[in-house]
Amino acid sequence: MTHDNNCIFCKIVSGDIPAAIVYEDDTVIAFADLGQTTKGHTLLIPKDHQENLFELKEETAAYLFRMAPKIANAIKESFQPEGLNLINNNGKAASQSVFHYHLHFIPRYGADDGFEPVFTDNSSQYSAEDLQAIAERLNRHL
Repeated sequence: MTHDNNCIFCKIVSGDIPAAIVYEDDTVIAFADLGQTTKGHTLLIPKDHQENLFELKEETAAYLFRMAPKIANAIKESFQPEGLNLINNNGKAASQSVFHYHLHFIPRYGADDGFEPVFTDNSSQYSAEDLQAIAERLNRHL
């Protein structure tokens, strides 16, 4: 298992700094986010230092997403949110601030809960042919 001595999440994994642990096993650890965007905001990370989704090993991703419903359902049972956002930011341009892969579980309590993810609708800028070309270009790399 690799660790980065300058990584705050690696320091949580090693026990060098405290965290409010929600769940832990040999592969992953989940803990309460210090910022608590909404009540119950939880992070799930691999214990192995992997910077982002582009570097994430397939077996690590499979395990993280096997655990994701367990974390989500624990939040649901504990706080009865109306919904939940599962968010991952990859790279500085995508607002990643800690460069150790992590999933944010953000419980949603309604329109005025203080969190507002925004998606821009650019559908008028893309024809069906444009979308097909995008799909084909992506498919060549799978």
